[in-house]
Amino acid sequence: MSYQTLKRSVTARLEIKKSEFIAHAYPVTSREDAMFHVEQLREQYADARHHCWAYIIGDPNNTTSAGFDDDGEPNGTAGRPILNVLQHKSIGNVIIIVVRYFGGIKLGAGGLTRTYAGSAQAVVDEMVLLPYVPMAEVKILAEFATEAQCRYVVENLGGQINDVAYSKQVVLTVTLAEVDIEPLKEHLAMDGRVLDE
Repeated sequence: MSYQTLKRSVTARLEIKKSEFIAHAYPVTSREDAMFHVEQLREQYADARHHCWAYIIGDPNNTTSAGFDDDGEPNGTAGRPILNVLQHKSIGNVIIIVVRYFGGIKLGAGGLTRTYAGSAQAVVDEMVLLPYVPMAEVKILAEFATEAQCRYVVENLGGQINDVAYSKQVVLTVTLAEVDIEPLKEHLAMDGRVLDE
């Protein structure tokens, strides 16, 4: 599962035959998250003619969740070209929304398809991309005497300690990359153990 995701939201603008195309890209982790951004831009650009979009949640090479909308543009000329750019560039957990202000000159189906793909590409060119790393939350059961060593192992693996509960023993709730769970178990063999969920 190797793909890239967007570090932070970005915007790009194109003007084609007096029509203005404003492309926005946001990192998202669910369809609800994606639709929130669509609604926000509908309010922000309430006077725009179209708000076309496409999103991919998860791996773009093995799409678990994707969607697109032409928002009144001729069928297949807006949302699909935006989605194609995301798939071609292997970018996941992202939505691109292109807001169009009509300038009075029709572009035709081919022109629209090229322009929406070009708008998506323009905003992709502005993106800072990071490799996507699947994370997991695990609980570690440790003795008081070995808590410091457990913390050291988690931090060495790039993990983050979310919570620590003290009773007869110590339970650390941590988040780390899924690929580091087995190395964590190996490192903790003497100091603590990972509780199976």
